[in-house]
Amino acid sequence: MAYSQPPKKTGLPREVLKWLQSLDLSFSPKNYRRDFCNGYLVAEIFSWYYPDDFSMHSYDNGTSLPTKQGNWSQIERFLFKQNLRLPKEVIDGTIHCKPGAAELLIQEIYYLLTSRRIKILQESKVDFTDCTYQDKLPMVARATASKAIKSNLSLSEVIAEPSINANKQKVQAIIRRHLQRRQAERVENPKRFNVKPTLGELAARGPRSVSQGWVVSLESNGSARMSPATSRSEAIVQFKEINVRQTICAVQH
Repeated sequence: MAYSQPPKKTGLPREVLKWLQSLDLSFSPKNYRRDFCNGYLVAEIFSWYYPDDFSMHSYDNGTSLPTKQGNWSQIERFLFKQNLRLPKEVIDGTIHCKPGAAELLIQEIYYLLTSRRIKILQESKVDFTDCTYQDKLPMVARATASKAIKSNLSLSEVIAEPSINANKQKVQAIIRRHLQRRQAERVENPKRFNVKPTLGELAARGPRSVSQGWVVSLESNGSARMSPATSRSEAIVQFKEINVRQTICAVQH
């Protein structure tokens, strides 16, 4: 299952919210991004449906990255054993507190355990960036390149991925996306960026007369013959007659 973008609202559908409240969890989630990132509540939800497979004393309700990875590794092993599937992109987005990831994860779990499909789920690509939010802002309030990196690449992602090249590629992708947006802004509002037209854009280009073109053909005896072009595509070579005056000096011996 994939998604075009995070939902515009940070809340959950009413039926999913009622379902969560009916589970009588250890604490009521208020900030879904923060409360579901460590996987503790996820394990508690599954324990209501699979009590023999989930021992809550094996899960830690902490906030450190090792705690999150430990809890989620146990959940993923259970999912693999039961032949259940949660999108890896949504799990990673929830761990690293990506906007909208936790809400999508809850809805996927709701469908997995109740077999009830939510209308908001769509068959498209996952995108947990802030592009949708940035597009809603006026140009003057949009993020700079450094702010875009900070918003779209969390510290936990860098720690979880020890490869320098992988993190470098992530940063380059964020900068590339930021530059593309800035370029689009310059096209949409050139006056704000004081974009001046080039000389080529200012130059007037009128239609060229066909009679000015000549076609050079080679005769069988090796001599060249010139004839006026009948179409613009044939006007390959142009000639201009120039009169040259030569001064002959007599040389006396």
